[in-house]
Amino acid sequence: MPKSKKILLLMDPDRGWSRDLLRGIAKYSRLNNPWGVYRLSQFYWRPEHKRNRNEMAHLKEWKPDGIITREMDYIDDLLRLGVPIIGSECARDIPGLPIITSDFVETGRMAADYFLQKGFKNFAYCGYSDVAWSTKRHESFNDTLTQKGFEVKAYMKPISNLKQLWISEIGKIAAWLKTLPKNTGLMTCSDDRSLHILEACKVANLLVPEDIAILGVDNDEILCDLANPPLSSIAFNTEDIGFKAARALDRMMNGIKLNDLNITAKPSYIISRHSTDIFAVEDEQLNIALSYIKANRFMLIQVADVVKATSVSRRNLELRFKKWLNRSILDEIKRVHVGLMSEMLIETNYSVAKIASLLGHSSVDNICRYFKNEKNISPTEFRDNYREMK
Repeated sequence: MPKSKKILLLMDPDRGWSRDLLRGIAKYSRLNNPWGVYRLSQFYWRPEHKRNRNEMAHLKEWKPDGIITREMDYIDDLLRLGVPIIGSECARDIPGLPIITSDFVETGRMAADYFLQKGFKNFAYCGYSDVAWSTKRHESFNDTLTQKGFEVKAYMKPISNLKQLWISEIGKIAAWLKTLPKNTGLMTCSDDRSLHILEACKVANLLVPEDIAILGVDNDEILCDLANPPLSSIAFNTEDIGFKAARALDRMMNGIKLNDLNITAKPSYIISRHSTDIFAVEDEQLNIALSYIKANRFMLIQVADVVKATSVSRRNLELRFKKWLNRSILDEIKRVHVGLMSEMLIETNYSVAKIASLLGHSSVDNICRYFKNEKNISPTEFRDNYREMK
């Protein structure tokens, strides 16, 4: 009987991203049964944790056959173990090292489009100045909005300041938030940073989402749902990435070279919670129409139904939609349905036909056409991109 391989998983299970990676790794192991022994160690990336040389000595003695790590501060020590390793983009590049990363450009673009669709004209970003995943998300968010004629205010500090956050930085963030105009759509680099912004808003006596609407990244569900108010966030296909990373490591341990492999997590959709539950439009009738569409999002409503919910004519309401949101009433109905369809394609195994039926569509072709016009990809291709595990 072949000897079971020892796999070292070096990551922080306190974070939703890591937990989702671990779920994907576990799924690969269940389906393929390649390994029998795991060791989950926690060399936290947080700056207050110092390198534990005794732990490294124990790992060397344990002799793992392969490693998946997010703790890149110790990558030189791990490389000296001489076993296959999959790392992350959290620190400097290592030539030839396969890594787990994410699509920074699409993440920033998705956040910008989300706020634009809600009618925001004022934008801000809060992140860290010394980590690539934060600065690259900022660049994409900023570039997308700058190209459309908007300015993005930014608060960027080194992640090494994190330890002193509640001692000194929270007041600085609050002071910065007070300089922003009301109805600002603010993207953060992570859900942790969203919590910092949320607490600073309380210090600054700013309302969320009325004054500052907060959108984070990673969709750490426990963290987001426990916040008051709950925090909106961009979700990734992280569990699939864990599966693919495990498959890649298995191949590497079998002698297959996978140099410079990037296993890239894609942002799938935005989980809207209370922190962005607002449209930044100063128009009562338009807000009534938008609220009606949202309340009836699981029904196939008509433009006439939306108009009837307001006290203005169809032409007048269409003009208001065009002025504030640059789209028609029908476009908004379609956009909401495409958003719901995206969530169902990712979160369920329902067929496209069943999803269409749940959203009140008797014609699958119609909603598929809406979807492709909005996403530039068919529903089936969308699901394959984010859920396929080859």
